[in-house]
Amino acid sequence: MKKWKIGLIGTGWWSEKHLKAWAKIPNAEVVALCNRSRPKMEEKANIFGISENNLFTTIEEMLDKVNIDVIDIVTGPESHLDYVQKAAKAGKHILCQKPFAPTLAEAETMVQTAKDYDVRLMVTENWRWLMPFRIIKETIDAGKLGKIRTVRYSHTDWYTPRMSPETVLPQPFFRDMPHLLFYEMGAHWFDTWRSLFGTPERLYAEISSISPYIKGEDSGIVTMGYPDWYGYMDMSWATRRNLESPPKTPVWPENLERLVIDGDEATLKLQFDGSINLVTKDGSHTSVIAEKTWLDHEYSHELLAGHFIDCMETGKPFFTSGEDNLTTMKMIFAVYDSAKTHQAVFL
Repeated sequence: MKKWKIGLIGTGWWSEKHLKAWAKIPNAEVVALCNRSRPKMEEKANIFGISENNLFTTIEEMLDKVNIDVIDIVTGPESHLDYVQKAAKAGKHILCQKPFAPTLAEAETMVQTAKDYDVRLMVTENWRWLMPFRIIKETIDAGKLGKIRTVRYSHTDWYTPRMSPETVLPQPFFRDMPHLLFYEMGAHWFDTWRSLFGTPERLYAEISSISPYIKGEDSGIVTMGYPDWYGYMDMSWATRRNLESPPKTPVWPENLERLVIDGDEATLKLQFDGSINLVTKDGSHTSVIAEKTWLDHEYSHELLAGHFIDCMETGKPFFTSGEDNLTTMKMIFAVYDSAKTHQAVFL
C-alpha cells in the first residue's frame, strides 16, 4: 500500500487540526513542515514526531530537499497563489485551506495552473463534514423531507464586539480584514449550503459592520433564490441573541447554528443546542433524529483528509475540488457586490 507523503505549509493556530487528521490516516504521513518562523514549527514537529531535518522556512527548500507527494497549505489566502503555483510546477498534488483566494481571478488562476501541470487540487473545506450537516444530508438524500420549499439558516455569536486591541485572539488578523464574516465564514456556509441544496440562481445581500474593532462586516442577511423555492442566511458575530450567560474568556468563537428546512413531506430542525428533530407533514408529531450534535472540527478534518487520499487512490472527484470551489467563491464575492449595489446578483 502506497504511503502518501505530505509536506505541510503554515504551522499556526489551525494547523494542529490538519496534523491530527493526517496522523489518523493509515496511508498518509506528514514528513516535512514549512513556516516563515521556526518556533511554532519546531513545537509542532516535536508534538507530531517530524524530523528537525525536515523543517524549512521556504517552500522552495522543502520541495528541493524532501520527497513528498502532497502539499497541504494551511496559510492565509493571500499566500495561496504563490504556493499553489510552486507546488504544481514541482508536480505535487495540493490541499489548500479556505478561503481559497482573495479574488476570483486568483482562484481561477490556481485551478488553471493545477490543470496545466496535471496535479490534483482540493480546497480544505470542513464544515460540510461536521456532524450535524452529515446527519442532515443523509436525511435529505433519504427523501424524508420531500421537495424542499424553504430553508432558514442562522449563525450567532457575541465575538467581534470583544475584539478590543488589548484582547488576545486566536486569529488576530480578523480585525484588519476588509471583508470578514462572509469571506472567512461564507466559504464554510456557502459550500455546505451547496452540498445540501445545490447552487442557487441568484443572491441578494445586506451586510453591516457593528463592532468598532474591525474593518470588515460582522453581520448580514443573504437571500438565495431557486426556480421554485428560496432560502436565507441570517448570520452575525455581533449579536446577543443567544447570549444566555456572560461570555467566556479567553475570547473565542462560539459558533451557534440553527437550520430549519421545510419540505413538502416534513420539516427538519437543527436547534442551537445541537438537537435535530423531524416534524411530520401534518404537524402532529415530532421525532428525534439526534438528541445532541456538535461542531466536531477535528473529526471533520479526519474525514476530509481521508476523502482526499481515497480520491487520490481511486481517481474519484473531490467534493471540494478547486474547480468546484470557484462557485463558492463567486457566491462570496456576490455578497459584497449585492450589498454595494443593492441589487440581486445572478449566479
